[in-house]
Amino acid sequence: MRILFLGDIVGKPGYSAVLKHAEAIRAKEKLDALVVNAENASDGSGLMPRQYKRLLEAGVDAITLGDHIYRCKEIIPVLETSKRMVKPANYPGDATGRTWTIIETPTGPLGIISLLGRVYMRPVDCPFDAVDAALEEIGDTAKHILVDVHAEATSDKQVLARYLDGKVTAVLGTHTHVPTADAHVMANGTAFQCDVGMSGPYDSIIGRDVRRVMQTTRSFEPCHFHVATRDVRLCGAVVEANTAGKATSITRFEMAIKD
Repeated sequence: MRILFLGDIVGKPGYSAVLKHAEAIRAKEKLDALVVNAENASDGSGLMPRQYKRLLEAGVDAITLGDHIYRCKEIIPVLETSKRMVKPANYPGDATGRTWTIIETPTGPLGIISLLGRVYMRPVDCPFDAVDAALEEIGDTAKHILVDVHAEATSDKQVLARYLDGKVTAVLGTHTHVPTADAHVMANGTAFQCDVGMSGPYDSIIGRDVRRVMQTTRSFEPCHFHVATRDVRLCGAVVEANTAGKATSITRFEMAIKD
């Protein structure tokens, strides 16, 4: 199986780029599955129902979300019924959304799980207990499983990756929007990267207009952080796995958008 996971889609620049180039990327990379984190698609925070629908129409197979999952309340009814989108599995049980899902690909089922970190993040349930429960429920129905760890601290992501090594196909980090240079396959066959980067404008402060972030940082006077527009790139990771669900390679993906 060959999977591309794209990191946090940020605002209109990232969202539009995915819509325009998803099918071409699928063909060029010979993908069996395209999964994206889309929690920042709506003006940099949240996801709207029309965006969810258009991402799927454009060729996205599944969507993960993070701490901004409910920022656009309109997405809640979609989360109640969607089989192509997951909430963080360690959110409270009463929180709307699926804790895991399975999508069909040309090479077999692919399980999708999202987890929220606990270091410098809002309080959430234990990610280890949550992922254990999800894996037990998935059982043998999917040998290939991708886990999105949405977290601030590299240590948070690394310890989860080590814990899951050999249990899942890939553990890929999101949330910090800056791609890391540590992509590798661990000893027991799980691909890992601390952060796959964002899909959005890189002439920015993690996707936001530099001047506005600088102004607030220096003066403490609040202002709205507009999504930046320049140097748009799609960033993520391509993971290849064998029939047993073990990763055989992981390669950083980066595509500069010229149009």
